[in-house]
Amino acid sequence: MLEIIHHGGATGVTGSCHQLVLNQNESLLVDCGLFQGEDATEDSFEQLQIEFDISTVRALIITHVHIDHVGRLPYLLAAGFTGPIICSIPTAKLLPLVIEDALKIGFTRNTQLIERFQAQLEKQIISVPYGKWHNIGSASDVSGHSSIGSGMGGRGTTRIKLKRAGHILGSSYVEVSYQDAVTGQKERVVFSGDLGAPYAPLLPAPKSPHGCDQLVLESTYGDRRHPDRRQRRATLKAAVEQALANGGTVMVPAFSIGRTQELLYELETIIHQARSPQWQSLEIIVDSPLASRFTQVYRELKPYWDKEAQGRLRSGRHPLNFANLYTVDSHAEHEQTVEYLAKTGRPAVVIAASGMCAGGRIMNYLKAMLGDERHQVLFVGYQGAGTPGRDIQQYGPQGGWVNIDGERIDIKAGVTSISGYSAHADQKNLLNFVKRMRRWPHTIRLVHGEQTARAALKSELEKLYKRKGKEVKVVNGK
Repeated sequence: MLEIIHHGGATGVTGSCHQLVLNQNESLLVDCGLFQGEDATEDSFEQLQIEFDISTVRALIITHVHIDHVGRLPYLLAAGFTGPIICSIPTAKLLPLVIEDALKIGFTRNTQLIERFQAQLEKQIISVPYGKWHNIGSASDVSGHSSIGSGMGGRGTTRIKLKRAGHILGSSYVEVSYQDAVTGQKERVVFSGDLGAPYAPLLPAPKSPHGCDQLVLESTYGDRRHPDRRQRRATLKAAVEQALANGGTVMVPAFSIGRTQELLYELETIIHQARSPQWQSLEIIVDSPLASRFTQVYRELKPYWDKEAQGRLRSGRHPLNFANLYTVDSHAEHEQTVEYLAKTGRPAVVIAASGMCAGGRIMNYLKAMLGDERHQVLFVGYQGAGTPGRDIQQYGPQGGWVNIDGERIDIKAGVTSISGYSAHADQKNLLNFVKRMRRWPHTIRLVHGEQTARAALKSELEKLYKRKGKEVKVVNGK
């Protein structure tokens, strides 16, 4: 059985980085993400360093561009990794934007250095279409790409296939097929990346692979089930209307990529169907230059949207570019918007990063408005333990307080959470991912989840196998 070493993401929900050891001299890396919240250590710089041996790594495979899956990529390149970076076609378009932002926040603001990194990244990226097998190059040619298709230096044949994961645009799960050159023994390993849930706006739901021997499975929501996702639009509408009735602003912390675009799609639907002047005149503000750039790329990648979204385009609607949508780019404009909305309470929905309130422009809105009961914070995504987002979500409804940038802020604004918009599969979806395989894995490694989530999913998987009279080894984290 092939060995898998976790360099992050095995015992928490961030920092995903998994090494598949193929033989003594060759391995693959799946993702190279940043640690956030409680997963981050006090000496975060030391945690960013690539301290494991990368000399055997023949390729890095990126499942999707969220920072907890790609944030350590600059450090991997700085450590000397020159091999191919394999990802889906949409991910190849989005990745340079994410890395540029990650460099500016945690690495350097030196323009020349950023450009050098970007040029290096562009050289190494190989984008591959969904659903087709690709051979990984040989050990003797890790810096060039011509060897794709030549096997692995005679030691074995390694092929990978990317399949749609339904999490964000371009997201993939990875199938790895390896055959040892000496023994002829074959093994198939699947890395789930982050799996999406059914009925997500813009994206088709993931379909299970035929089967595998080992499965590395995310478990973010391994201990719970989302409410009926088909009702989430009504829940979103009600949450916004509640805030508007109080004469305030709805603050939505959301990741620049994925959640922001899904929310825009849903808000366009509500505005399109609404009869009330309140909705017709409501301003939807995206206060994030990065989110605006991602939204533009999302528009360019329309062929990867699902059938429903394609139908809307054909009918003349523009789900990500409608009349009520405004974007805030410059920092000065951002400051003016915060001040104006905090003072006037003008009805508006503001979408700003970061999704877990761990930095970014959303922090200024929270500092200005959390203490005012007219306003509303609307959480539509997972809030990691140790993040301000989790604290607001947990203590806000009880009239508690939160520490933001060393300042204690009493939470008087309303706090609402809608789990129906989670971009992650829930327990039922994760079990179905396994159940719908024709050949079930004999070993499942649970990653990307808090301890309670992993324990609950482990129990359910073992019950599932027992009912079917099959044997399984479920590894909970490391």
